[in-house]
Amino acid sequence: MAAPERHPSTTGLLRYFEYAHLPEHLQAISKPVGDLAQQMVELLPDGPELTTGLRKLLEAKDCLVRAALDRPRDTAKVDGL
Repeated sequence: MAAPERHPSTTGLLRYFEYAHLPEHLQAISKPVGDLAQQMVELLPDGPELTTGLRKLLEAKDCLVRAALDRPRDTAKVDGL
């Protein structure tokens, strides 16, 4: 049986959680958040609360990636990020 189609709001937001295009040190920050977004889409039904939750998670991911941009690259290598 094919997976049910998701609401366009859900699929539209999921595309912003992709991380393969990012440099490796930023992928380390973005990937866990993207994985969580995907897990929530698998567990929860479409609706306004899922859309809002994904949007807020996206805002958090963007902030965390920007924080990583401010981190000295030497420190990132020491910590394995």
